[in-house]
Amino acid sequence: MKKIIAVCGLICTECPAYIAKSKNDNNLRKKTAEEWSKMFNAKIKAKDINCDGCISNSLVLFAHCNECEMRLCAISKKANNCGKCAEYPCKKISDFMAMVPSCKAVLEEERKKK
Repeated sequence: MKKIIAVCGLICTECPAYIAKSKNDNNLRKKTAEEWSKMFNAKIKAKDINCDGCISNSLVLFAHCNECEMRLCAISKKANNCGKCAEYPCKKISDFMAMVPSCKAVLEEERKKK
């Protein structure tokens, strides 16, 4: 499977929501919904665990992806990901990378491809 990189540097193809959708795996949906509900202190249902990837043109995105500020910003700037943006690193992505440091390495690698 081709690796899909989200705007923020997460790897969509490694995300349980993406995997559950692509494999139509209801057990993974249920397990992920339970884990994410606890992790994010939210009520996430198994039916919500579906995503075609952050940069897809599909309407099937996990709920947060639809409202993600970084994704909306990248779309407005026609950047495939933050690493390819002329303003990288901005405050939004810097704050995110502080929480999820693995994304920085991914975006730095993407920036080299620019």
